[in-house]
Amino acid sequence: MIDVIWDMETGDPDDYLTLLLLLGHPRVRLKAVCVTPGSPEQVGLVKQTLARFGVALPVGSTIYSDEWHTPSFQRAPRKTYISAWHNKVIDSIRPDFEAEVGWKIYHEHCDEDTTLITGGPVKNLGAAVKQSVTLGMSFRLGRWIAQGGFAGEGVVPEEKQLPKFRGMKTCPTWNLNGAIYAALDAIAYEGIGERRFVSKNVCHGVYYDKALHEQLAPYTDKSRSLKMIWKVMAGYLRKKPSGKKFHDPLAACCAIEPSIASWAEVELSYEKGRWGSSLSEGSGTWIITDLDRSAFFSVLSETELS
Repeated sequence: MIDVIWDMETGDPDDYLTLLLLLGHPRVRLKAVCVTPGSPEQVGLVKQTLARFGVALPVGSTIYSDEWHTPSFQRAPRKTYISAWHNKVIDSIRPDFEAEVGWKIYHEHCDEDTTLITGGPVKNLGAAVKQSVTLGMSFRLGRWIAQGGFAGEGVVPEEKQLPKFRGMKTCPTWNLNGAIYAALDAIAYEGIGERRFVSKNVCHGVYYDKALHEQLAPYTDKSRSLKMIWKVMAGYLRKKPSGKKFHDPLAACCAIEPSIASWAEVELSYEKGRWGSSLSEGSGTWIITDLDRSAFFSVLSETELS
């Protein structure tokens, strides 16, 4: 059993699918959820989902402030940051004006035994690190599993490189580019015990497609999480039969059981919008280079502790 904080966005389905997975996985104890940037509608979405599972957890927002409680803020037009997909599959998303500041969630609930999984820009993590450094506040984190980064030529064997990335050493990556300095600060921060990056050189080859949908079907009666994932993805596949990249659930499964993947110990680098990695023994930073798909499915479909 691992203690987990999940930091998500709502720009596409897979962050939400990961929330569902973590809420029901037998090897996960979910401690808190943070959302980026964290609009009242995003907070409401998370809380409504937690309520479906009969769970009450701290919910953090990057942009939360006391202003949220004022009538003028609540009446004013604002960007919701909720995708069209979320609005279609979740009935009546209601704004919720009760949240906590994201970095404070980290400081209150992270420790050496906690795993943080990030599926979006790492603004909350960056703020937690900055507060620790500038104000002398203690912030310790056992493991950080990030969906993002890139490993290419020189780290990934040629035969394991996806055709679209063959020969490349660097590549833009959305989540890290969404908060560049926060990511660099977190990578360098000594208070994080272990860092693992589930990067696009592998996750761009992992899809929730019709084959995975059929493979998952027998497990849906044993898990509320898997049943909900299966149900919402049935609708998705009807409109997009080619499937959906399954980035964040892959990262979550790697957090639950790192042995489902092959890893290289590296130093991450950034230059002009592109991220790369180079082998670096002893860095404490690992990046994914290959995936055992059968083992991945075993973790994804797990419904009880062995």
